Amino acid sequence: MNKSNIRNWIFKFAVLFIIFLGVTAIAAPLIAPYNPTNQEISNRFSAPDVHHILGTDNFGRDLLSRIIFGSRSALIVGIVSTSIAVLIGMSIGLWAGLAGKLTDNILMLLMDSLLSFPTILLAITVVSFFGYGLVQVMVAIGIIYSPVFARIVRAETLIIKTESFVEASRSLGTPVLKRVFIHIIPNLLAKVIVQSTITFALAIVIEASLSYLGLGTQPPTPSWGLMLKDAKDYLIQAPWMAVYPGLALAFTVFSFNIIGDTLSEKLNPRVLK
Repeated sequence: MNKSNIRNWIFKFAVLFIIFLGVTAIAAPLIAPYNPTNQEISNRFSAPDVHHILGTDNFGRDLLSRIIFGSRSALIVGIVSTSIAVLIGMSIGLWAGLAGKLTDNILMLLMDSLLSFPTILLAITVVSFFGYGLVQVMVAIGIIYSPVFARIVRAETLIIKTESFVEASRSLGTPVLKRVFIHIIPNLLAKVIVQSTITFALAIVIEASLSYLGLGTQPPTPSWGLMLKDAKDYLIQAPWMAVYPGLALAFTVFSFNIIGDTLSEKLNPRVLK
């Protein structure tokens, strides 16, 4: 089996895993064997067995059920925060690319200022400003990653707007908004889609990090980051508390990164095969 075939199999695995994760998140109430918030103090730190396949945590809650419901938080954060980042970033990027030099410089200076801050530090700052919770985390992540989309869209817009078909449309008197939606956006969507898959993975990591710090998803709502936070004091006594949510987080991020890298190669004609 050559390198290309191996990469294709890894890509297929990543797609299947994300589909499986999405179906699991949607059907969580039907799939989860237990209520993820039910506590059985008498059954604390139960090792994986036939009754609790992945064991229980320090409150006697079923880990498998909490991981299944935790996938909801991860995917919701990924979808909403990436959508916010795309909406804000594309709007600013198109504005900068089509406006004059002064407006372009001001907008890009603002975006560069946001990019200059460490991601997790900026996330903590934004969440602290808006308050703690899942909604605040999604808004924070959306704001944090919008400059990435703004720079990508601006760069593509500067190239596309000089193409002959755009110039011909402009000479015919086509309104700016119509040119944007008919000619410019369709030609830059490929790079936006690729960046969206990467941002999706990063959003899940940031959400888990903020939840671990107590700034994201709040108990008793299941979250992979919260599960890792609970597990840090029991790594020797109950290692399964950290291993399984950690694997769920790792496989999810890995899958989105693989999908993003593969799409980047397939959608970019300049990448050498």
